[in-house]
Amino acid sequence: MASTKDWFESVAEAQRRAKKRLPKSVYLALLAGAEQGITLNDNVNAFSELGFRPHIADLPQRREQSTTVLGQEIAFPVLISPTGVQAVDPDGEVAAARAAAAAGTAIGLSSFASKPIEDVAAANPLVFFQMYWLGSRDRIVARMERARKADAKALIITLDWTFAHRRDWGSPYIPRKLGFKEILKFAPEGLLRPRYLLDWARRGELPDLTTPNLANLDEPAPTFFGAYGEWMGTPPPTWDDIKWLREEWGGPFMLKGIIHPDDARRAVDIGAAAISVSNHGGNNLDGTLASLRALPGVVDAVGDQIEILLDGGIRRGSDVVKALALGARAVMIGRAYLWGMAANGEAGVANVLSILRSGIDEALLGLGRASIHDLVRDDLIIPATFTREPPD
Repeated sequence: MASTKDWFESVAEAQRRAKKRLPKSVYLALLAGAEQGITLNDNVNAFSELGFRPHIADLPQRREQSTTVLGQEIAFPVLISPTGVQAVDPDGEVAAARAAAAAGTAIGLSSFASKPIEDVAAANPLVFFQMYWLGSRDRIVARMERARKADAKALIITLDWTFAHRRDWGSPYIPRKLGFKEILKFAPEGLLRPRYLLDWARRGELPDLTTPNLANLDEPAPTFFGAYGEWMGTPPPTWDDIKWLREEWGGPFMLKGIIHPDDARRAVDIGAAAISVSNHGGNNLDGTLASLRALPGVVDAVGDQIEILLDGGIRRGSDVVKALALGARAVMIGRAYLWGMAANGEAGVANVLSILRSGIDEALLGLGRASIHDLVRDDLIIPATFTREPPD
C-alpha cells in the first residue's frame, strides 16, 4: 500500500515528512547525535549487516507477538522510549501515550518530559517513569514518590547521558525559555513551517520548555536548562547509590544505558529487574559501540538472570526481529515515534507502531517462526566481525 496524505508506509517516510513540517532547529534537535555522529549512524547501520535464514514451506498460519516486560503484558515487543522535552506536537507525550495504549504497549516517560506524569498515566496506565540521578536524595525520592502515586508500573534509571551536544554539522540553538526575543529569533524558521505554527496557535500555546515532572512540592516546574544545571551539579551516582534507589522504589526497576557486559553484571548484582542496552541514541560518547553490536555480549553475560531490552536504531519490524533473535526481550523506540508524531500527531505515532508490528509479523512468517519467543541466533547470518570484539 502506497503512502497517502494521512498515512505513511515506512519510518523513513515519517522522517521525511517530519523534516518538511518541523522548523529546522526542532528537527535538528531530534536528529541529534554527538560530534561526528559515528554512534548515531552505526546504531542504524548495524542492522543492515545481519541477514536472515528464511524458510519457504510449513509456515505458521498465525504468529504470536505478545510478551511481558517488567511484569506488564504488552501486545507486541515494542515500547515507547523516554525522550526529553517535546516541542514536536502540542499533545506531546500524552499523544504518544494514547497511541501506545491503543496498540497495547507501554510508554517510558522521561523526567524531562513536557507533560506531567499524571496526565500521561491517565492516557495510558502502562507508564514506566524514567529518572536521572539529579539533585539530593530527598529530592530524588520525592520525584519517585510522585511517580508511585501516579501508579507508574516501573522505574527506569538512565545512566548513559552526558549531554554531549557538540556536533560537527552544528548544534541547533535551544532557548532557555520562549520570550519575545526568542520568538523573534525563531520567526523566520516558523514562517517557513506554517502548519507547525498553526497547530500550536490553535491551542493558544507555545512549545513548553519546562520539565513539570522535576517540580518538587509547590515549586514551579524548572526549565530544561535549569534542570540540566542541577544534574551537572550532582555528583555521578555510585553502584551503591543505584542499589539504594532500587531498594527505595521496591518495584520493577530498569537500568538504561548498558553497553559493557561488566555493567550488566553489576546491574544483576544490585537487583535490577531489567536493563536496556543503549548508548542514548548516539548522544553520549561518540564512537561507542552500536547498541545492537553490544547486545550479544550482554546477553551472553547475564541473559538468563535479567530482562534485556534494546534501545537504538530501530526503523522497521525486521530490526525488532533481529534484536529479539540476538536475545532481547523487547525494544524501545525514540526517534521513530517522534518522527511519526511530527508527521501526523497521535495518528502518526500509531502509524509507526503499526508499521513495526506488521513488519515483525512479516519477518516471523518468512523465518517460519510462530512466536517471537521462538527466535534464535541461528535465524540470522552474523558476520564474524559484527560485534567488533577486541582480539584475545
